Amino acid sequence: MLKFRHILPILFLLSSFFFPLRSTRAQESSGPIYIVQPGDSLYSIAARFSVSLDELLAVNGIVDPNTLAAGQQLIIPGLEGITGIFDTRFINFGDSHRSLMRQTQVPDDLFRRLNHVVSPSEFYVGANMIVPIQDQAQYSKRVSPAVGESLLELAVKNNTDIWTLSSINQMAGSWAGLPGDTLYVTGEDTGNNASGLPSAFISAEIRDLPIKQGGTGVIKVMTQPGVTLGGGLVDRPLHFFPDQDGVQTALQGVHALLDPGVYPLRLDATLPDGSKQSYEQLVLVVSGNYPSGEVIPQPQSFIDPTITEPELKLLEAITITSQPTPTKYWVGQFISPAIAYAESTYFTSRYGTRRTYVSQEMNFTVQGFHTGLDFGGGDGLPITAPASGTVVFAGPWTVRGNATVIDHGWGVYSGFWHQSEIQVQVGQAVSKGDVIGLVGGTGRVTGAHLHWELWVKGIQVDPLDWLNQSYP
Repeated sequence: MLKFRHILPILFLLSSFFFPLRSTRAQESSGPIYIVQPGDSLYSIAARFSVSLDELLAVNGIVDPNTLAAGQQLIIPGLEGITGIFDTRFINFGDSHRSLMRQTQVPDDLFRRLNHVVSPSEFYVGANMIVPIQDQAQYSKRVSPAVGESLLELAVKNNTDIWTLSSINQMAGSWAGLPGDTLYVTGEDTGNNASGLPSAFISAEIRDLPIKQGGTGVIKVMTQPGVTLGGGLVDRPLHFFPDQDGVQTALQGVHALLDPGVYPLRLDATLPDGSKQSYEQLVLVVSGNYPSGEVIPQPQSFIDPTITEPELKLLEAITITSQPTPTKYWVGQFISPAIAYAESTYFTSRYGTRRTYVSQEMNFTVQGFHTGLDFGGGDGLPITAPASGTVVFAGPWTVRGNATVIDHGWGVYSGFWHQSEIQVQVGQAVSKGDVIGLVGGTGRVTGAHLHWELWVKGIQVDPLDWLNQSYP
């Protein structure tokens, strides 16, 4: 006699003949598949593909639009003749409309249809493009003809022939190759290929695209030997520092009140012989989606520009320097400066929140935003260094109260305001986790708390980003 535990699997198998197992609706139906990305909503997906929300819900058998999850597969209706899976790709520095067409082998008319692209000028860094994964191969190995090098020589050097090279790259013939042009061939990417940039550059990329208001731009560049780098992002000069594996890295904050849009990113290379090469491309800055409506009543003396501006200039003189400290003191992620007490993840106000300061005399207001991260906690609780560095300011200010500023190197600074007691002095080296002061209510406050501010190359950025991931 069969035991009960043996009967269950048999019943399950029998039932599968009468009630076939089903996966998702997207797997049953034909049509192109879009994989949901973090931050997507059904409304944004419908708008992106120019389909109605009702059509999108119906073809995918979705009843509740709020159940969408990253990684979920959705059928996109209304795209007759297109099959396969849609990949999403952020355009990086040196990419172009032509190079993407060559790499993916996606027909230009299909690419324009999916992305509503009218002109190649819309191809800016940080733009998120839809690329269908076709049956034909996609190519990862980039090559570039040198000055005086023919396509035949380039083909032989890369173990291919000139006809294959011309076909892959949609070229009219062997005469159409230009020095420095980005071409693709079969083979594995070696990480040292053509970049679409001038010859001084081997590769260049921007991390964490698209850049947001209040974010930190991370630009990583590999050059030919002996090249000195410079450049600019938006309206700020870039400073590059030697990083790992021959890469040079620059960090640059983006202001929280910068209007979303496209802004210039420029790389300047000075070669050993003194000659210069430059490359500029537009980069997309998106909204940080910061909340608004925070109203803070204060005595007029604390918000009067004649009082606040001189103090801000003193802080900028510390954090904005033409020669940032070349040593990077920190390693890995920053830690919370409130980690020593229970409220280390209790935020009373987050970075970027739009604020209105109202004088208690009710005849004066100032518009702005919250420039740091406020942690809950009362007088006397310990404040710890979020990362290693050197103390470059320690003293009383009118608005910021008892303040400490730590230089972490590479143009990165931490500021700690409103302390009841400062426990470090200028010139002192501190390590991650060292106690540097005590929480207080000095300066412009409505109660005792810790305000932590993070400056990257003269711009206050969102400290939470630095708690959630490692830079650079």
